[in-house]
Amino acid sequence: MRSLFTVPALLLVSAGLVLPAMAKDRAVTDQERTKLEEAVKAAGCTGGEMEFDDDKATAHPAGKFEVDDARCGNQKHDLVFDTDFKMLSKKPD
Repeated sequence: MRSLFTVPALLLVSAGLVLPAMAKDRAVTDQERTKLEEAVKAAGCTGGEMEFDDDKATAHPAGKFEVDDARCGNQKHDLVFDTDFKMLSKKPD
């Protein structure tokens, strides 16, 4: 009987730890979108889902822009840009 309550409780605690971490992403503003589209194009890519990751990690204390599934030639890539729209990484998806 006790295990019937333990499993749901553990799931709730796990969700409580994961959800705040996921909440650090936000949609890009119209102004950011324009600059980010230019940066994506300069990288030889188009499209993709754009968001700003406000994680404030040590490597990127001001946050970073992420573009998921950008089309680069015949492949999809995940792109990461700093807050000055300089590319940090380009990884095949």
